[in-house]
Amino acid sequence: MTGPDYIYYTDLMGTMLFAISGAMAANRRKIDIFGATFTGFVTAIGGGSLRDVFLNLRPIWVDDGNYLIAILIGVFLSAVLNDKLDRFSRTLTLFDAMGIAFFTIVGLQKSITYESSTIAAVILGMFSAVMGGVIRDTLMNETPLIFRKEIYATACLSGAILYVTLPFWTFRGHKCFFKCIVDLYSSDLSRKI
Repeated sequence: MTGPDYIYYTDLMGTMLFAISGAMAANRRKIDIFGATFTGFVTAIGGGSLRDVFLNLRPIWVDDGNYLIAILIGVFLSAVLNDKLDRFSRTLTLFDAMGIAFFTIVGLQKSITYESSTIAAVILGMFSAVMGGVIRDTLMNETPLIFRKEIYATACLSGAILYVTLPFWTFRGHKCFFKCIVDLYSSDLSRKI
């Protein structure tokens, strides 16, 4: 699997995991399967779609049905394995943290690719990562998690700022190796997602 393919499939996996997160929130509230599907859907694609609206772009899931399939698989897994998944909520929190880190950088890179200012790209990177969860929590009539535990938004903003400032840092005379690796994998993806 090549770099862009790896990131594409990682993006689909992240979309599925966010759909599971949304559907599980609905399941905890004893909402029916339609409500769980809707909640899973908006959780999975809410942040990226909002970012794309701000960038005047068509959201990727409209043209690529694989995102809808990933969401439906996530909702299905949540419905079938809800009790088992609920026991792994701490593990899912870890995946949620990795997902927001990934989607922050992807959203930031896409915003830069489409010529947003650096400050706007940082904010849109954060939106990509957290707004699906904000929509989910709002639908569940809960105070959104980023307003209760500021670490999510702070981590996204910090990661995005670090990402855009790394090219200006040098370590023993060389550009940061991590930045080069992230750029390699995210530059082609930002055109696809």
